[in-house]
Amino acid sequence: MAARVVLAMSGGVDSSVAAYLLRRQGYEVIGLFMRTGIHSDADGRADHKKGCCSAVDASDARRVADRLDIPFYALDFEQEFNRIIDYFADEYLSGRTPNPCVVCNNWLKFGQLWSYGQQLQADFIATGHYAQVIRTATGMELHRAADPDKDQSYVLYGLRREVLPHLLFPIGGYRKDEVRALAREAGLGVADKPDSVEICFVPDGDHAALIRQRRPQHATAGHIVDISGKVLAEHDGIEHFTIGQRKGLGFAAGQRRYVLKIVPATNDVVVGPREELLASGLEASGVNWLIDAPPGELACQAKIRYRHSAAPARVTALPNGRAKVEFDAPQSAVTPGQAVVFYNGSRVLGGGWIDTAF
Repeated sequence: MAARVVLAMSGGVDSSVAAYLLRRQGYEVIGLFMRTGIHSDADGRADHKKGCCSAVDASDARRVADRLDIPFYALDFEQEFNRIIDYFADEYLSGRTPNPCVVCNNWLKFGQLWSYGQQLQADFIATGHYAQVIRTATGMELHRAADPDKDQSYVLYGLRREVLPHLLFPIGGYRKDEVRALAREAGLGVADKPDSVEICFVPDGDHAALIRQRRPQHATAGHIVDISGKVLAEHDGIEHFTIGQRKGLGFAAGQRRYVLKIVPATNDVVVGPREELLASGLEASGVNWLIDAPPGELACQAKIRYRHSAAPARVTALPNGRAKVEFDAPQSAVTPGQAVVFYNGSRVLGGGWIDTAF
C-alpha cells in the first residue's frame, strides 16, 4: 500500500511540482490549501503576483490537483492566521522587526498541517520549501537546499524534531529553473507563475498602514535622535523603522546615518554612523534545537537574517530556552525580532529569536 502524504499546496510552482514529484514517486497524495482570509483585488491579480494565499492561488492549486488526479481540500485557517498578523503588529510596536514566515511555518504549516495529517492517518506531510531532510545513521537531519539562491532552511529552524521523520521536501534537491522545467514537463499551468515576493498579508508593501489599522489605539510618533540624544527630526511611527535602515529616514543629513536602536517606551529612533551597528554577539530566546542541546560552547555558523551569509560563531545554551551567540568577527545590524539560526555546514542545528545584541 502506498504511503500517504498530506501536501500543503499554495497554488505556486514549487508546491505544484512537489505534488507532481510525489505522485511520480508513487505516494498517495492529498492536497491541502490553507485559506487565511487574505483576498485578492477585484481583478484577482494583485495577490496572485505577491501573495500565496489568495482566491486566485486556491484556484490554481485546485487545477493542479485536478491535473494530477489527487484529492484536494481547502481548509479555513483565518482565525489562526489572525494570530500571526497580531504577532506582526505587536512586534513592530515593541520596537522589534518580526519574521512572520518563521511563525507561519511553526504555527500553521508544520503545526496545524501535521495535526491534520495525523487525523488522515498520513505517513508524511510535505511542502514546496527549498530545504532537505536527510536520513543518517544517527537520525533525521534538516539541511540547506541544493539551490543556494532559493534555500529556505533559515525559516524552518523551528520545526519540532519529532516531525522530521515524517517530513518531505520534494523539490529540495532541485534548482529553481529545474523546478519550472518539471512544471512544463507535467503540463502544469503554473510553470511561469511569478514567485511570492512580499508578505502575503501586506500585498501592497505598506506594513505601517496595516499596523495602524490593526492597532489604532497606539500612538507611535516620536523623535529621531542621535546617540547623544539630540533631536534631529520627527517621525510618524516607529513601525516605519528597522535596525540598519538607511533610506527613508525622513530627514536630510550631512553624513549617512543608520537606525541603531528603536525605543518603544519613548518612541525614539536612534540613528548614527554605520560602525555603531557592529555587534560582537547576541542573546536569543525561544531556542529550538534540532540536535541535543550542547552542554558547553558549540562552534557553528550563525545566520541573523534571511539574506545574511552565516558567520562563524560560538553558541552556548542557557537556561529557559535561551542562548548566547558570540561571533568570531563583529556582525552588522543584529536585529531584535529576527531569527538567528545555527548551522554546521549545510545542517541546521537550531535557532531562536534575537532579543539583544552586545
